[in-house]
Amino acid sequence: MPNDNIATKLLIDGELVEATGNERLPSVNPANEEIIGSSPSAGKADVERAVAAAQKAAPLWATLSVRERIKYVRAIAAGLQARADELLKIEVLDTGNTINKAWGDISSAGEALEYYAGLGLELKGETIPASANNLHITLREPYGVVGRIIPFNHPIKFAANSLAAPLMAGNCVVLKPPEQSPLSAGVLAEICREVLPRGVANIVTGLGSATGDVIVRHPAIKRIGFTGSVTTGMAIQRAAAETCVKHVSLELGGKNPMIVYPDIDPDLAAQTAVGGMNFAWAGQSCGSSSRILVHESLYDAVLKRIVERVAALRLGDPLDPQAQMGPVNSERHYERVCRYIGFGNADGAKLMAGGKRPPGKLFERGYWLQPTVFADVMPSMRIAREEIFGPVLSVFKWKDEAEAFAIANSTDYGLTASILTNDLNTALRAARAVQSGYVWINGASGHFYGTPFGGHKNSGLGNEEGIEELYSYTQNKTIHIMLKL
Repeated sequence: MPNDNIATKLLIDGELVEATGNERLPSVNPANEEIIGSSPSAGKADVERAVAAAQKAAPLWATLSVRERIKYVRAIAAGLQARADELLKIEVLDTGNTINKAWGDISSAGEALEYYAGLGLELKGETIPASANNLHITLREPYGVVGRIIPFNHPIKFAANSLAAPLMAGNCVVLKPPEQSPLSAGVLAEICREVLPRGVANIVTGLGSATGDVIVRHPAIKRIGFTGSVTTGMAIQRAAAETCVKHVSLELGGKNPMIVYPDIDPDLAAQTAVGGMNFAWAGQSCGSSSRILVHESLYDAVLKRIVERVAALRLGDPLDPQAQMGPVNSERHYERVCRYIGFGNADGAKLMAGGKRPPGKLFERGYWLQPTVFADVMPSMRIAREEIFGPVLSVFKWKDEAEAFAIANSTDYGLTASILTNDLNTALRAARAVQSGYVWINGASGHFYGTPFGGHKNSGLGNEEGIEELYSYTQNKTIHIMLKL
């Protein structure tokens, strides 16, 4: 287990430093509310130093050959692997995510870096036959300095992802980790300091309203990538536009439907529904299938099996490999999820499982909630329309396909969707009908590198996890060569 009171530092211009004001933010273990460490609270001066360092490093980094950048990015991945055991324990203590799933996040962090390193030589331009006697070509050039802001649910995974594509595209990065769970980013900062040239990666911890806002508004940062809530994403768009024209990509929330057709096995439907809710992260995942839409002929059978599976989930110390769900991430978020459970009760949904703090001494302190299931949910209810981002599953009943599509598309979100059916024509028809950017047929929750992940409607702008993300950190330049014939 890591030592108590883990103290991280900022990474600015290749040095690990304190914030200018020497202010620090405590990190709390959500399982027991004990303070396990702290991180610097960076202010405007710190962010400006980080941006200046990135600006200084950007020209040389951009002129490195792709093969040289590949070596650096792979060195970060190797550094993560070398410190994987340390990162695992820090991540579990700082987030409340169960250890088995946290291990997957750490593995994924290295895989993302390796994946984009492998795509480096695909940063190609084009030749265009725009005229008969001249040569017309395009080049892909980096923006220079990129700002990345990430959320609390998968911090080390998102931190590595945030470096991978921008660095391979030739940019330098200013990264802001989540204030709720920043400690693993301190290890990443140490790795980057060891393996990267000065200023190429800068990591600044702090509050979103202070540190993050300065990043968003800085005129030298023309490319911003944000993962988080719709409300914050919209605020970032407004703040960025008040400074200058910026390219902003947003991976935001979801209220994701799973449509269960009458030809599917009820046991398989319940298994997929509970798995797709990501209870191992206490439901705190933007792609969680939080709305289960079941055909009326299967509704009772599937609901019964969902309730049984959810009630059987083992809550426990996130460091225990047998634990299937830990606490929610923070006191503030705990209070938010509890409010939504109250909304569900007040609006007339039927509470079938959970909805309160679990019994037992282990759960007396910390941000613990039982995994929760509501039945007979109607589209007008708040728990049906608004993202809860917690361990709360809502089950709906539908009679005909038009009603299922209407329910599925009745929110402002459009991130993911799942279709469960044994009929291929039905599956493809439904996949086209749902207003979501990422659709599983007879599955849920899985991500696959090389396939673009991104939302429709208020769930975001842009795509990640594929070559489209790499391209998005470049600008096209068109060159016309007028040939003398």
